[in-house]
Amino acid sequence: MLDRVDVVIIGAGASGGAVAWSLAETRMRIVCLEQGDWVKPTDYPSNGRDWEAQHLGAFSPSPNRRARVTDYPINENHSPVKVVNFNGVGGSTILYAGHYPRFHPSDFRVRSLDGVADDWPIDYQTLEPWYAENDRMTGVSGLTGDPAYPPKQPMMPPLPLGKSGATLARGLNKLGWHWWPSDSAIASTDYEGRAGCVNLGNCVGGCAQGAKATADVTYWPHAIRAGVELRTRCRVKQITTNEDRMASGVVYYDANGVEQFQPAEVVIIACNGIGTPRLLLNSASSQFPDGLANSSKLVGKNLMFHPYARIYGYFEAELDGYRGPGNCIWSKEFYETDPTRGFVRGYTFEFNRGQGPVVTAMTGMETGRVPWGEGHHEAYRKLFCHRTGMMAICEDLPEEHNTVTLDPVLKDSSGIPAPRIDYTFSENSRHMLDHAVARGTEILRAAGAYDVGVESPVAVAGWHLMGTARMGTDPDRSVVNEWGRSHDVKNLFIVDGSIFVTSAGVNPTCTIQALALYIADSIKQRLATLFD
Repeated sequence: MLDRVDVVIIGAGASGGAVAWSLAETRMRIVCLEQGDWVKPTDYPSNGRDWEAQHLGAFSPSPNRRARVTDYPINENHSPVKVVNFNGVGGSTILYAGHYPRFHPSDFRVRSLDGVADDWPIDYQTLEPWYAENDRMTGVSGLTGDPAYPPKQPMMPPLPLGKSGATLARGLNKLGWHWWPSDSAIASTDYEGRAGCVNLGNCVGGCAQGAKATADVTYWPHAIRAGVELRTRCRVKQITTNEDRMASGVVYYDANGVEQFQPAEVVIIACNGIGTPRLLLNSASSQFPDGLANSSKLVGKNLMFHPYARIYGYFEAELDGYRGPGNCIWSKEFYETDPTRGFVRGYTFEFNRGQGPVVTAMTGMETGRVPWGEGHHEAYRKLFCHRTGMMAICEDLPEEHNTVTLDPVLKDSSGIPAPRIDYTFSENSRHMLDHAVARGTEILRAAGAYDVGVESPVAVAGWHLMGTARMGTDPDRSVVNEWGRSHDVKNLFIVDGSIFVTSAGVNPTCTIQALALYIADSIKQRLATLFD
């Protein structure tokens, strides 16, 4: 058995890094266990000419396709949305696009405003100082003054719109619809030792330049210098408890497959909306027969993805192609509820650039735009660097039948039961997707597109894993309280997207990290009475 530590954190991604850095100032002995490893920037696809091929293999966002030894399999046969994540120091920030919006104030009050789902036990004002702290640690590029938000101040100027962004903005202007330069976790100038973006155009394959704010280059260097111990290739099997119904530590397999026990005074889970319920359910015992921290029977329920629609167009003029950061502007024109649309809540349009040469050819042939034989090259030239478009990120309302459970057969390489996903789209989501496709088509036509294509819903789009260990003040209707502590186990905390009450219509990473900082501060403020 290893020496007892004050805090053990499970997971070294966006939330694990933030909570580790914040708690480090207490001088407690803190250990973080990460089942993945450090990823060398020299290994990122953007270092090679085969970067598109690597996106389909070793750096695929799908763990089932990637199948590294540090991954775990997921049974997603019963879901139209396929889970995408990454295991390693930095977690899924390694492969995210760096799109970095905050939640809106209304996102915390959907029951009060729209009569659906539940209100959060905290509000935008509660998180605002932690949003600001996280912006500083991350380094956010953007433009102040967006009327869709309360006042906020990005750290750096916005990323360039490029030809694609300017073209789409002209279309939005013709329609009189809102748009604004995106908040991005990508440095537009040198920031805190990170070089500014040089338009490699391969953000989702890992940023070899270091301009993208992945947790391994933002929070973790500071946390480690402050004394946090980070152990990689450590796959946690279960959280153990003692006779007082308190967490006593974690059982994990080290890099050699040897089972270890790490005792701890406090356990913090930062494993995402799939990994966290999987771990809690795998930690069932005679004291907690339905899974750890699951007296509410809500662990693994209310899984929320963001339903995505992709709307793209082809233009006569040459655009940016894949060059430049993937996201340039956003529109919140259809974000808040409008009863005349036939659904509640709304969505963000996240506008992006084009495709690389290989994916351009593959997409062109799959959609019949590039024929075999005569005219092949001419058709290809009309597509490459002539495409741009958007993703509609639709709010997903919580529904208890959307679940993460333990698969009775599938296991990871350590023999730990794998998660099974059961998920269906609601009618509200389907109406929202249809609305987004129609409005996105209008934007592209107004911008001058001569040909428009649609993928809706997008299947491999399960980046945003939320809601499976929800936050609330009522122990019968939530898993953790308003500051992230388990209702059932007083020294167990959760800081990842599983604690989300609702999903909003924006990417969640910024809010996940702000929540982690808020929970860490709550722990520090209550150290003397933490378990009361």
